[in-house]
Amino acid sequence: MGYSLITHRSGHQASTIQRFDPRFWTINFPRPMMASVITTAADALRIETVFYNSDDLAGLIWDSEDRLDHPLLRYETVRDYARLRLRFRWRSSGIMALDQVNGPTLTIEGRDALGQSKSWFIRLWNYATGTPTDAVIALDFSDLQGGFLLPGEADPVHPDDIDRLFLSIVPLGYDGVGTRYAQPQPGWVEISDLAADGEGAVLDIGDIMLPENGLAMATGYDDSFNQSPARLLRAIRALGYRGVINHYLGMSHYFRLETSGPYLRVSRSAPQPGEEFAAINQPCARWHRDFIERAEAMGFSVILSLSYELFDAHCWNDWKQRAENGDPALTGWQPPSALLSPAQPAAMHYLQAVARAFTAIARDSGSTIKFQIGEPWWWIMPEDGRICLYDEAAQTVFGDDLVSIPDIRGPKTAAQNALLDQAGAVLAQSTAALFAAVKAEALDMPVETLLLAYLPTLLEEAAPESIRANLPLGWARPAFDILQLEDYDWVIAGNESATQRGIALAEQRLGYPMAQQHYFAGFALEPESPLVWNHIHTAIQSAQSRGTPEIFVWALSQVARDGFTYFDEQEEELEAFDDVQFPLSIGQGAMVAPRFSTDIVTTLSGHEKRNSDWADARLEFDVGPGVRSEEELRTLIDFFRARRGAAKAFRFTDPFDFSSHNMIDPPTPLDQIIGMGDGVQLRFSLMKIYGEDLATGQHRLITRPQISSVLIAVNGESANQWSLTPRGEILFDSPPETGAEITAGFLFDVPVRFTADQLNINMATFLAGEIPEARLIEVRENL
Repeated sequence: MGYSLITHRSGHQASTIQRFDPRFWTINFPRPMMASVITTAADALRIETVFYNSDDLAGLIWDSEDRLDHPLLRYETVRDYARLRLRFRWRSSGIMALDQVNGPTLTIEGRDALGQSKSWFIRLWNYATGTPTDAVIALDFSDLQGGFLLPGEADPVHPDDIDRLFLSIVPLGYDGVGTRYAQPQPGWVEISDLAADGEGAVLDIGDIMLPENGLAMATGYDDSFNQSPARLLRAIRALGYRGVINHYLGMSHYFRLETSGPYLRVSRSAPQPGEEFAAINQPCARWHRDFIERAEAMGFSVILSLSYELFDAHCWNDWKQRAENGDPALTGWQPPSALLSPAQPAAMHYLQAVARAFTAIARDSGSTIKFQIGEPWWWIMPEDGRICLYDEAAQTVFGDDLVSIPDIRGPKTAAQNALLDQAGAVLAQSTAALFAAVKAEALDMPVETLLLAYLPTLLEEAAPESIRANLPLGWARPAFDILQLEDYDWVIAGNESATQRGIALAEQRLGYPMAQQHYFAGFALEPESPLVWNHIHTAIQSAQSRGTPEIFVWALSQVARDGFTYFDEQEEELEAFDDVQFPLSIGQGAMVAPRFSTDIVTTLSGHEKRNSDWADARLEFDVGPGVRSEEELRTLIDFFRARRGAAKAFRFTDPFDFSSHNMIDPPTPLDQIIGMGDGVQLRFSLMKIYGEDLATGQHRLITRPQISSVLIAVNGESANQWSLTPRGEILFDSPPETGAEITAGFLFDVPVRFTADQLNINMATFLAGEIPEARLIEVRENL
């Protein structure tokens, strides 16, 4: 399997959508209010809102440029709205009505006729027919006027260069002051009969459907709350992911809030009219019901994932884990999240109420119930190793066994280890109680329970005893059905040896066989991370080689952002490669053709724009001139039949380029630089670089070296403590030190196949001296 990072569509399958398709609107808003958008029909959408302050404002947004979908799936960018008309029906409740001063306003952001940035404010009531809460609105962008009162305040819209439409949604009592409401104010808007006509009413959109790739997708509500479930699920399916979706419920968008003095804290109060649940807000509940029902209809099952992490600004102070000096356990996110104490009954009861709410949504939808507890742990301060076992509730639980652990790193006394063991027992009890709440809410429906452990924190070499608290024996099989493991710190660094050790240790300690394990590969936090995606690809392959039943890519938002595409890049799988050599020597006059693919566009000024589609040349050969006798002809036919024509690839030695040293000279261990040590990385791919400059030269991946020919050096000294993988990777027994230059020398073959399933040979013309044609083409392989 291979991957690529795609930046744009180029000849990929496309279709069309109506402009303003309901699936592709987004919703956004400032904290603390919440809102969501779902599609209710092919021409309709619904927005749910909850307002806490009198200056809360949400925006329903149409972007002229699609920045959220995967590049293969985006709709085309069209900023020209001239001669375009939009019509829809508006219905609302709990929202300021259309005829009010601060009623729904369409803000159009773009540029005026002089190219200067400008915004126009369109009062929708000026273009409405009906009542203030149930009206038909018709907008002709070529005849659209900003301003409150028309025609006196008319500000004509320039429709030729528009970036974004922003439709404001505010509470009934909006005043811009920010007064806290005594109770949260729910509301909703329904937009139906949505239709565009005129010029530009139809947009091109990517419409690929990649083959199933054997992987599963992970999503997170905090990353996708602003999009419709229909849009997300379209992308997941189109990109080749199937089976199960691991959906992190998040830590910052699902909760209800209540007033506590000057603060808003996560709610423990009874739901108000218009709300379904006490623990989660109505926009979130409505969104997840739609997401789960759509996923089930598309053949997916959804794992609902809940962590012990909560947005700090809304977390009750006595719920937080704390270090010995009272510092709260906060993550490094900005703004931060807090870790809930497993010893705090109120915090754990709250999590159980959250879990029951989401379980009820899945149960009522008739969906398979799969519930994951994600990364439950006692927080360890990353800067100095302080473990957060000292909140008031934990002190009560641990009692006289509570001792000081100023730093989790290094060896521990018997009393300290006893405290860590007790902390692990409390953690295991809390997860068992959470799973019990899920099963109780599921009623008679079966539940699959899963627990996700983050190995780099749990199994830090410098802190061997932390495993007592954070990978407790109370989790040992059969405490739950599936043990899920992730290790993205190690993956990002390319530290495969740590991954192997960590998974082995977790399996040994908890007893879950590979058949009861899942693996999360990722993640690429920052954009434009090609090296990280390469490491993720390697981690996926390693998990596949271990036989991991379910492998997740984390997460959809990063896959879409960077254009990560996982696919069968090879023309055949590994088992469709016969590791045999082409049996004939290529003859004099044989053809060898390296070929690139370059798009060349000549502009009106006569200049050229050139885009190289391939990073490496693809070789083609004609080996017919190698056939010089009837015996060799029979050999060729036999070899062709054994390969089933073009079905199976094989080795072929390019007579003009088969060595790392120049083209044909004997190799030395200093021929090619294949990497620099960082003290962590064990794997280095064999490469051959063409050109005089290491940075700009053309890099060729070597996947079929001649095994006995490979020579390796580290900092110029021959190295022996390494092995060769089946695809030409060097795997060191221990990682080369930071800054060490790794070089290699080798002879190599080219993986090729016959270009056709038919071999045309005329015996009469062959005996008369005519050479048969037998063409081969290089097969692209990944590691």
